Amino acid sequence: QVQLVESGGGLVQPGGSLRLSCVASGSIFSINRMDWYRQAPGKQRELVAHKTNGGSTIYADSVKGRFTISRDNAKNTVYLQMNSLKPEDTAVYYCNAFIVYSAGDVVRSVWGQGTQVTVSS
Repeated sequence: QVQLVESGGGLVQPGGSLRLSCVASGSIFSINRMDWYRQAPGKQRELVAHKTNGGSTIYADSVKGRFTISRDNAKNTVYLQMNSLKPEDTAVYYCNAFIVYSAGDVVRSVWGQGTQVTVSS
């Protein structure tokens, strides 16, 4: 069984920074991609940042220039550095990974439990 565990959320003032981490553990053969999503109250879950094994990245327009996604493949970890935070960034942030559990297995989508980020003065 594979688990994704996020950490690093919390309460921060507008203009502040936070760094989220997501660690994948368990039976892992390979990880194809690791993404960050967020869901604000009353809104649909949206893609925040996406990074492939090849290094390609995609960011939501609302976070471009402020957020940076990075990966440590040796540690099966993805990070989200969030700078210049705004109240509209308030949401539960989720990690999503496409993982192959063992050689020859299919790719499976795995979600973390989420970490709350609140931007408020």
